Amino acid sequence: MNNKLGSLILPGILVFFLFGWSCSGPADKQAETTDEDAEQFSESAFPQQALRRNRAHRQYRMRGNRRWRGKYVNDSASLQPGTGNQTLPSRVVLSEAEERAINPEMAVAQYHPISNELSAMGKILANQYRKAIVSYPFPARVSKIDARIGEYVKKGEALIVLQSEEVGEATSAFYKANADYELAKVNFEREHQLFEKGVGAKKNYLVAETELKVAEANLNATEKKLHVLGFTESGVRQITKSHQVNPIITLYAPIEGKIVASNVILGEMIDESTEILTIMDPSVIWIDAAIYEKDIARIKIGQKVVAEVPAYPGESFSGKVTYISDLLNESTRTITVRSEITNRLSKLKPGMFASLRIELGHDGNALCVPVQAVLDDSGKKLVFVKSTGVYYPRNVQIGVKNGDFITVHSGIVEGDTVVTSGNFQLKSKLYEELLKNAGVH
Repeated sequence: MNNKLGSLILPGILVFFLFGWSCSGPADKQAETTDEDAEQFSESAFPQQALRRNRAHRQYRMRGNRRWRGKYVNDSASLQPGTGNQTLPSRVVLSEAEERAINPEMAVAQYHPISNELSAMGKILANQYRKAIVSYPFPARVSKIDARIGEYVKKGEALIVLQSEEVGEATSAFYKANADYELAKVNFEREHQLFEKGVGAKKNYLVAETELKVAEANLNATEKKLHVLGFTESGVRQITKSHQVNPIITLYAPIEGKIVASNVILGEMIDESTEILTIMDPSVIWIDAAIYEKDIARIKIGQKVVAEVPAYPGESFSGKVTYISDLLNESTRTITVRSEITNRLSKLKPGMFASLRIELGHDGNALCVPVQAVLDDSGKKLVFVKSTGVYYPRNVQIGVKNGDFITVHSGIVEGDTVVTSGNFQLKSKLYEELLKNAGVH
């Protein structure tokens, strides 16, 4: 019985599924055909609505694809101003709290006289006319050091005391020459009186006169030797009065300045090749720049020069052109131009590199804004202009730097109020609006 019932049920189930499939297929196909016919009818009857619907559908699919990739915007370049794919918001509006927190500072775009300038690179050198090397021409031993490196000294100030055999011998020779001169002088005066009274021989008078001249010459020679050894006039007079043979000599500062090098220690033996101390006046330094021969005709003695160094960004040092070389470097086709710069607070050090701006003369007026007002933005320059409490971003074309200002060729007009402090925060706010408009959260 059970076998007969099973043989009847299985064919029935099979027939049921086959009948259901054959019925559902045409129905679905008919429904699909109906939807397509309706869509074609809608597009033909209402073309504008169909266009909007299709565009919205494509945007929806694009957003879906971007979400699937884990971000809303696939190509980041579309968010960057200056790429041409996405434009910046037209303005930035701050709340009262944001305004107080950022506290933007303003400046007005104005016309300023512009100087025609030539830029060049140079190297800082010590002013050779304000530098001196203290040395000694004979062997000696360092007995005392009165000045230390880094100290400022005045001209004539005692620096170092030396002991030298040459000094002792020269001092002794000077005493002997001085004594011979005094004796010859007394003898000449006695023979002169006797000859005038007619009781002295003329021969004796002439011999005494010759001996006086020889003694005087010897005295002058020994005195000059003392000067060569480093004795001053006052030092020679002191030796004459003291009548003491002492191998001690004191070296004095030949110029006023700062001791920048000291190469000896106490008790060290030195010779004529030893540079004991180096004194330099750092208040005025030199900067040598290599100017191309095509520009040399524009350079004149006395032109104003502004120097900047990487060690002090934003700080400038003023001076003037003092020398133009007569020699051309054939390998680089450049000519050396030397500028004399006032070294404020001795910040500039010999050996540093500096960028120079040589002012060639005034070249009219140009619209300028402070350098701080201009921001970099994807290869372009951006300025924020404030008007009626709203900040507007403006792409500008800039020109040359003129001191603390920079020229602007386009993008703003005279009288515009530009932001000089707080503009970085405004730029961040601008990008925040840009991302919000693009659907990035």
